[in-house]
Amino acid sequence: MNGQPVQILMVEDNDGDVLLTTQALKAAKVANDVHVVPDGVEAMLFLRRQGKYAKAERPDLILLDLNLPRKDGREVLAEIKVDPELRQIPVVVLTSSRAEQDVVKAYDLYANCYVPKPVDLRGLAKIVESIEDFWLTVVKLPSMKR
Repeated sequence: MNGQPVQILMVEDNDGDVLLTTQALKAAKVANDVHVVPDGVEAMLFLRRQGKYAKAERPDLILLDLNLPRKDGREVLAEIKVDPELRQIPVVVLTSSRAEQDVVKAYDLYANCYVPKPVDLRGLAKIVESIEDFWLTVVKLPSMKR
C-alpha cells in the first residue's frame, strides 16, 4: 500500500476477540494499524470521521462482527455499502454466527466475505492469519486515501 501501513477498522465488542485479533494482526508480515470500535454507532462515526474520529484514517479493510450493541453489524454493513464514500472498502464479516440466514443476509448486503469465528483461541488466531494473508498480501485493495 505505497509503503504506508494498511489501515484496519475492527468493529468488535468482545474484549477477548479484540485482544487476540489485534495481537495476530500486529504480528503480521504486512505493516498495519488496527483501530477498534466496540459497536455499530462508533463504527459509523469512525467511518464518517465525525466527533472524536474527525482525524481518523480511512480504513483499507473492515473486520465487522454482526452481533453488536447499539447498532448491529447488518445495519453497519448496509450503511457502508450504500454510501458512495465508503462502499469500496472491503468488509470481512468476522462473527460467531453460523446461521444460514446471517450468511445470506451479509452477502445480500454486499459483504466481501463471511468468516465464522472458531470457538477456540487457536482457531481464531489461525483465521486472523488467513485473513491477513489474503486481504493484506494477496489482493490489491483500492486506495482509499481521500
